[in-house]
Amino acid sequence: MSSLGIPVALVYGVAILLAYLLGAIPVGLIVVQALKGRDIRTVGSGRTGGTNALRAGGVLAGVLTGLGDMAKGIGAVNIARLLLPGDPILEALCGVAAVAGHNWPVYLGFRGGAGTAPNVGAAAALWPVVGLIMVPLVPLILVLTGYASVTSTLVAISLVVIFVLRAVFAGSPWAYVGYSVATAILVALALIPNYRRLIEGTERLVGPRAKATAQRQSE
Repeated sequence: MSSLGIPVALVYGVAILLAYLLGAIPVGLIVVQALKGRDIRTVGSGRTGGTNALRAGGVLAGVLTGLGDMAKGIGAVNIARLLLPGDPILEALCGVAAVAGHNWPVYLGFRGGAGTAPNVGAAAALWPVVGLIMVPLVPLILVLTGYASVTSTLVAISLVVIFVLRAVFAGSPWAYVGYSVATAILVALALIPNYRRLIEGTERLVGPRAKATAQRQSE
């Protein structure tokens, strides 16, 4: 039983469901519609994450979407802390649920984003230092690689490494390692079409590399 006298299994179920529903909120769709009057699903990849919001609505839309999606991950972890304080397993599960909701939102026929921003947000809620590392690292990787899919993959792998090192050397809960592994899998599953395009050489570029490529093609 929880401190409120409610069965722990019920608390788990409610928390995970709420985390999923929070993660499923299509921030990119809302932001781009509000700023540009466009349906983000009709632009670029059709995803609702920050990268496609950037394509569909410009820099402001991309930034607002990224921040909103990060907030979903942070909120999901705090749902666990509110309903069952001091339970790292539930915190991890709620973080995973938020990423799953973002990638496969019930509100949009289970087609959403790739999970990077809510993944970073939830990870930062689990350990705030992650936010200090990832906030500058994510745009740097994106600028260097030019591919959102590669960036998402490298970020997910980086989170696994960070949480493994922290568990080994600082005694952090291994549930957080489980979180990072599970979300890395969810990100990879969402990006399977992108990996195919990378192999075929048809994956979309974003950022400075995309502009440089477009300029070369126009010359």
